[in-house]
Amino acid sequence: MTGGVMTDRWGWQPTAWMEAGVPTWRWRCAPGGLVTRRQMRAADLAPGGAAPVARVVCRRGRRWADLWDPADLTCKRTASPAQLAALDRAMAARRWCPTCRAAAGYCIPRSLGACVDCAAPATTTKEDR
Repeated sequence: MTGGVMTDRWGWQPTAWMEAGVPTWRWRCAPGGLVTRRQMRAADLAPGGAAPVARVVCRRGRRWADLWDPADLTCKRTASPAQLAALDRAMAARRWCPTCRAAAGYCIPRSLGACVDCAAPATTTKEDR
């Protein structure tokens, strides 16, 4: 973590070091204009095969974030209307209970195989009281 790094993109960086093959900076010390994965998603961008160009480290090395150059990124793909309709049908099928044939209002757990009411019927009756 001493000495600095000479990079092709930003030149001499006295506060950087190489880690995992990319220049790495402490929190808030990286060059401007780079984006994290969350910033990329918020801007409707995707890596599109581009590798991270840098890394930021915080919390004494326990947390880190890769950084991308926005010029290397592509637009996110969008689903077609047919794909969205197929997803809607699949999610609707997951909400129907096969036992009582009613819409449960939530996705049926695969571990139960039926809605909660059908999987665990009332255990107490008048005779048990």
